[in-house]
Amino acid sequence: MPRSKAIAFGLTLAVFGASWIAPRWPVEQAMHSSLTVLGLAWLWWHDRRWPLRPVHLALICGFIVAHCIGARWLYSYVPYDAWMQTATSWSPAQAFGWQRNHFDRFIHLMYGVCFTPAIWHWLRQRWPALSVGHAFTLAVMLIMCTSLVYEWLEWGIALTMSPEAAESYNGQQGDVWDAHADMLLATLGALLVWPLARAERHGATA
Repeated sequence: MPRSKAIAFGLTLAVFGASWIAPRWPVEQAMHSSLTVLGLAWLWWHDRRWPLRPVHLALICGFIVAHCIGARWLYSYVPYDAWMQTATSWSPAQAFGWQRNHFDRFIHLMYGVCFTPAIWHWLRQRWPALSVGHAFTLAVMLIMCTSLVYEWLEWGIALTMSPEAAESYNGQQGDVWDAHADMLLATLGALLVWPLARAERHGATA
């Protein structure tokens, strides 16, 4: 693994470890962190099998870091508003009239933004005949499908666990449209990176 990738991966591991210092909700955080462990193992294996571009690996690591922060505070309690007020004297909640914690929304948006470039690059590694446009379309579809599968997972948890435990994991915060909003934001995040794919396409044809 090149030095830049090793640094990004090492920093991600460090944040993951730091997120477990005196956990507030260890059982619930462990549920969220199980996905982090699987994600880190997959990232290591995938980069060895299908080498990622450094910027693509850094984007995925950035997403995992944000997920570690969300897992520590169970997403519903991430004090981003207090952090923003301390740093800038500005409150997003007051400015936009938010009644809920939106860190989970941010994570779903970042899922689309951070994973789509790596997915379309992988698709073109596997099938070089694919155009950038076709690979990007398939990447967006994969983001949409994996978002749907994740929401199914949350639904399964809601059915099999106590209401309190399910709420701690899912973080719906009383929003009956939570799953729909999450999938939409992941899709929008994927679409937002189209200019990067378009620039790559123009670079390849120049």
